Amino acid sequence: MNKLERAISLFNEGFNCCQSVIAVFHEDLKFDKELVLKISSGFGGGMGQGEVCGAVTGAIMAIGLKYGSSEVNDDKKQEVKDIINKFSEEFKKRNSSIICRELLECNEGEINGKKCICVKAVRDAVEILENDFHF
Repeated sequence: MNKLERAISLFNEGFNCCQSVIAVFHEDLKFDKELVLKISSGFGGGMGQGEVCGAVTGAIMAIGLKYGSSEVNDDKKQEVKDIINKFSEEFKKRNSSIICRELLECNEGEINGKKCICVKAVRDAVEILENDFHF
């Protein structure tokens, strides 16, 4: 099963959109899957408030883990911002927004009780990371 299939599977199992995205990259990023699932658990559903889509947040976490720094004075800050902006623009091209409530307003359909747009958001986030950022 590839990352895209694993992410959709995690979402269909009941993990939130953020968890589903970040969890499939835990091995590449050298993080414990349980830790990644726990730390991302509060970001689904736009942090439970319809704000930034959890799939986007999961992707931003992955970008930070791959390209970020743990140093205060590091040139990576701008690089990470640029990558996040590029990711967000591509996600918006595919979905019109990165805001959960805006995405849900436009897409009310469900498949097996799951919002269709959420599955699409998870799929798009993983595809963008793999195709555009070499995850």
